[in-house]
Amino acid sequence: MTTKIRVFLIDDHGVLRQGLQLLLDAQPDMIVVGESGRGRDVIDSLLRSRPDVVIVDVSMPDVSGHQLAAAIREALPDAKIVALTRHAEKAYVQQMLKAGATGYVLKQTAADVLISAIRSVAAGGTYLDPAVAGKVIESMGGSRAGANNGAVLTGREQEVLTMVAYGHTNKEIGTALGITTKTVETHKANVMHKLGITSRAELVRFALAQGWLERE
Repeated sequence: MTTKIRVFLIDDHGVLRQGLQLLLDAQPDMIVVGESGRGRDVIDSLLRSRPDVVIVDVSMPDVSGHQLAAAIREALPDAKIVALTRHAEKAYVQQMLKAGATGYVLKQTAADVLISAIRSVAAGGTYLDPAVAGKVIESMGGSRAGANNGAVLTGREQEVLTMVAYGHTNKEIGTALGITTKTVETHKANVMHKLGITSRAELVRFALAQGWLERE
């Protein structure tokens, strides 16, 4: 029997929490083990329920999302954090990732994006909502490309590599960047050839080394 991903929900909107619980409990590989409408004093509940993934509302009324994420990271270093918010601005994304979140999903996005994010971070990956990934990647610029073995990546190749490292499919990358799936595949093949890389895990390590995943 497959072990289910244990999820804890933190959001001050009760109706949203109820909806998310119904959605996630309906997944064959997930179970909601707790929920809270407050950010303060939630650590004890988290320690009792020991979730694999914590969904954190960025705009809680009693504590900021990045402060809560940092507290969760300190108390439960093995738990993965997914930020859930209406804020698509780059500053919010960077703040949450630096605080310890490994996923960032917009509330206005389709439900399957949150499900994909949970699965991705639970497996040790990082996931950015396609609606914000393009903005974050564009802001990084191309000046650091080519720091590996003298390889020089184009701006578009860097964008594709970064989104692959964030766990997105070819279709999601194409939609976010406004290119076809076939073009995405071509860029991926060119990147892997230039860098001498043969697996996604190596792509992730390279992107992290370049600082492209906005992690400390």
